[in-house]
Amino acid sequence: MAKPSFPQTIPDVTEETGTGTDDGLEARVIVYNCDCHTYQQVIALLCKYVPGMTSSRAFELAYQIDHEGEAMVFEGETGQAEQIASGLASGGLRVVVQ
Repeated sequence: MAKPSFPQTIPDVTEETGTGTDDGLEARVIVYNCDCHTYQQVIALLCKYVPGMTSSRAFELAYQIDHEGEAMVFEGETGQAEQIASGLASGGLRVVVQ
């Protein structure tokens, strides 16, 4: 079979992948259990640093942290998540932004 006389062009395809945290959205603040804080301390820190947090919701999250080992306490813009995580960490909580 004869080869075509014209050059074949292969399209250049670029695929971007990522976790979604670089676009300012989809960041999550996770707090881990550490056995060094009381429920009252965790509740106070959550109410102080997480916008819109109520004491009843903070208690639910503290219970989840205590019994499941971790809880997502905030989901939103990356910059805000980092500020919240920093505040919670300053209170001694084990925290990460994902």
